[in-house]
Amino acid sequence: MSQPGNRWIVQLILALAVLAFVGVSVLPIIGALNNSTSPPNPNNASTPSAPVASNQKTKWEDEVRGYESVLQKEPENQTALKGLLQARLQLLAIKQGNVQSVIEPLEKLAKLNPDQTEYGVLLAQAKQQIGDNEGAAQAYRAILDTKPGDLKALQGMVVLLIDQKRPEAAVGLLQDTLTKAAQANTIQPGSVDTVAVEVLLGNVHASQKRFPQAIAAFDQAIKKDAKDFRPVLAKALLLKQQGQTAAAKPLFDTALALAPAQYKDEINKAASASPTPAPAASPAPTPEGSPTPAPAAPTPTPEATPKQ
Repeated sequence: MSQPGNRWIVQLILALAVLAFVGVSVLPIIGALNNSTSPPNPNNASTPSAPVASNQKTKWEDEVRGYESVLQKEPENQTALKGLLQARLQLLAIKQGNVQSVIEPLEKLAKLNPDQTEYGVLLAQAKQQIGDNEGAAQAYRAILDTKPGDLKALQGMVVLLIDQKRPEAAVGLLQDTLTKAAQANTIQPGSVDTVAVEVLLGNVHASQKRFPQAIAAFDQAIKKDAKDFRPVLAKALLLKQQGQTAAAKPLFDTALALAPAQYKDEINKAASASPTPAPAASPAPTPEGSPTPAPAAPTPTPEATPKQ
């Protein structure tokens, strides 16, 4: 897998240290969708000036019209579809247009490129952002029906289910994926990253304050591959958030030793950062040594990550 993809995965893992207790949120693959739903920050020095933004807006609107003209004659012209999608995403990034505008080209691109699941995942995320949860679920299922181990689709579906207050459905989906993993990997080796799915399952349990189950899932992932730093890092972060810094330290050390060089600085930062304050005690029992809940959205795992 490409280095940018690997970096994204590790950032999702490390996000646990920052986003604990914040709740569930959607993390779009393309940042323009997320940017379009948040208010601009007047204190951000990188915010374009009005004349620059106006020039950009005119440029991308011209591009949109040009691609739309091509698509009227050639509705399945993928170059035009991709150009239209990109131009509309650029408009969203400067707070112009709306998320609905990217759905049609995404639907066509997802249909024309079933093997490129990024289109389907982004389509699902866009539909979720406009409130079409059923449409989002259908887009995720379309991917998982043919690629049950697609971790971006799995993560997205889990986020959607948790957001709908259906944690048991999320757990069931992941457990079913693990049950069928051996057969899927026999047919297509490496198609289901079982360690990643276990880590995702652990985070779902943690988000529901089922701390023993979360730890058990992380431990199971560690047993499956003792050289994979992801479950070790995820467990360390959760223990640290729970205030178990002494127990977390050797896990951080192990994760640091196992991780490829490009992730070591980020792991060091996570290990040395101030622990997230623990929330008030919940009605559910919290056994000693168990981790704090983690949000469903930034669960670590999405694609097969590198190992040393």
